[in-house]
Amino acid sequence: MAAPLAFLTEALRDAAARLGAPEDFEAARFVQRNRGGGERGDVQVNAAFALAKTLRRNPAEIAAELAGAIDAGPLFAPGEVSGKAFVNFRLRDEWLVERLAADVALTPAAEPERVVVDFSSPNVAKEMHVGHLRSTIIGDSVCRHFEARGHSVDRVSHVGDWGTQFGMLIRHLDDVADPSTLSIADLDALYKEAKRRFDADEAFRDEARQRVVDLQAGEPRARELWELLCEGSRAEFHELYDQLGVDVREVGESFYQPLLAGVVADLEEQGLVEVSDGAKVVFVEGFTTREGTPLPLIVQKADGGYNYASTDLAAIRHRVEQGFDRIVYVVDHGQSQHFEMVYAVARRAGWLPDDVEAVHVPFGLVLGEDGKRLRTRSGDSVALRSLLDEAEERGRALAHEHGAPEDVGSHLGLSAIRYAELSHNRMTNYVFSFDKMVSLEGNTAPYMLYAYARIRGIVDKARGADEVAGAGGERPLDDSERALAKVLADFEDVVDRATAEYQPSDVSEYLFAVSQEFNRFYERSRVVSEGRVDPLRLRLCEATAGALRTGLDLLGVRVLERI
Repeated sequence: MAAPLAFLTEALRDAAARLGAPEDFEAARFVQRNRGGGERGDVQVNAAFALAKTLRRNPAEIAAELAGAIDAGPLFAPGEVSGKAFVNFRLRDEWLVERLAADVALTPAAEPERVVVDFSSPNVAKEMHVGHLRSTIIGDSVCRHFEARGHSVDRVSHVGDWGTQFGMLIRHLDDVADPSTLSIADLDALYKEAKRRFDADEAFRDEARQRVVDLQAGEPRARELWELLCEGSRAEFHELYDQLGVDVREVGESFYQPLLAGVVADLEEQGLVEVSDGAKVVFVEGFTTREGTPLPLIVQKADGGYNYASTDLAAIRHRVEQGFDRIVYVVDHGQSQHFEMVYAVARRAGWLPDDVEAVHVPFGLVLGEDGKRLRTRSGDSVALRSLLDEAEERGRALAHEHGAPEDVGSHLGLSAIRYAELSHNRMTNYVFSFDKMVSLEGNTAPYMLYAYARIRGIVDKARGADEVAGAGGERPLDDSERALAKVLADFEDVVDRATAEYQPSDVSEYLFAVSQEFNRFYERSRVVSEGRVDPLRLRLCEATAGALRTGLDLLGVRVLERI
């Protein structure tokens, strides 16, 4: 299925090159939708002014040449110049009808990549909380976007399962009779108890540090307790992932521990390491403290231990060695500077070549109704399990109110959380409101799922009608048909943009626009009249359902054929 904006962008690039445009001419900047359509056409090319400055020619003359030079292909009628120097293109009705499909297939990537997406990343012995919600859901959707294009995606959760805190917790667990019976909530509470002991009791602190040494040396009891912590925590994590419909594999920090000494040694051999206050650091050009002094990236602490930077550098080097073309980290915006510095050091060390793209996909906060970071009344982070359980309860209440089965209600509730997350630009903070999430009005999962089921009902009714009136697609489109067909034609362009910008909210906004345009179409256009079906309008219904189904799948929301 061709993407109109992408098609015309490539055609403009070729035409501009023939006119003498420089190689770095950014054609995509000058191709945009004319939302009003009409005499201005459906897509406008406004490159003439930019090319006039470069080529030192009259913009009107260049616009006229572009109108003739741009190959409109089967998608558009030939371009027409309007205004001072704009070139407008109108989508052909024939193409709009031809591309209508009940099963929307995205064009496979011309050059499939191996992509690793690092997201979610909870810590062993700690409950997943609302802070993991955005990373998990955004990360899963980013994976789905790449997978839909045929890229090979490794979904990875970088689990915190190593470090000083485990010596502290293992030492505390030595005082617990049977740690194998503890739930993740118990472990979370025990972790807080261990931290209080660590801060207050010097003897306990020394013993905890010794337990870290024991764990690193493979001492049986320390290893046994550590494995119990990891197994119990991961079982809990996967219950939540299953509830959310997220597929991900864990790679603990412990995996990279054998590689860390080599990472620091290689940096030292290249002369990149300096010693600052006893720690081994790399100073990265362009990064300074608030006081204006050079900001170091610590790669080994003064006590000989390693940190997140060490592990992230080891992970990047390992992933490049494994042949990945793109490394994506879905981590909150507070870590932006950290990743910029890590990428810079990895590139200086030669571990991150120019042909491998490393991307940090940041996001904002989840806020409570008071506009502050969402927390419990006691000030603790809200457990993710409690949020998901309440979402299911809310969904079941909504289903009961409308006479739908209980399992439908659970699906509505969980879909509501996913969709609400992905209906917001990932860089903005948003207020978590169950009332808005489960509403049947506005851009919500329940609204979209009901919209899809309603359209499927219309299709089923039409398929059961007595007679189909005439052949499909052989007459001109009327205004309401054309308006819906044009929005449907935008689908691949929207997915392209959402994938390139790691912005799933572009898809949710588009799906809502599709549903709204369908409502306008259905109000004006009868699909079935006196037992006779209009086949073109039926195709529009099926294509709308297909776009909603495929788009919702990109967001991780499974459609329901009936509600």
